[in-house]
Amino acid sequence: MLTIRFTRKGKKNQPFFRIVLVDKRRSSKGGRAVEDLGFFDPLKKRKSLEKERILYWISKGAQPSDTVHNLLITEKIIEGKKIGVVKAVKKVEEVKTETSAPVAESPKEEVKPEEPKA
Repeated sequence: MLTIRFTRKGKKNQPFFRIVLVDKRRSSKGGRAVEDLGFFDPLKKRKSLEKERILYWISKGAQPSDTVHNLLITEKIIEGKKIGVVKAVKKVEEVKTETSAPVAESPKEEVKPEEPKA
């Protein structure tokens, strides 16, 4: 199965991404790409996409990754809803309460505070 996804290029702390068509089983780091479809430079806010080739490969069954899918929607190459890429992190307290077994609560007696004597 073919996938349209990013492959990272560039130096340390200077990311540069190429948008490539690659077999899904290949590594995203160094797998040989079938075709280069564009690039994305997050530091300089530049991007270049080959719209016709992307639409051609999608029509042939290639699936864009979630991030590339969101980029294609932003650039109005395809239509649809964006996919949530960032996973929500639960707080430690919420995780503890979810994993512990529910405890049966016993009815508590109301304790009235004593009034000060005059």
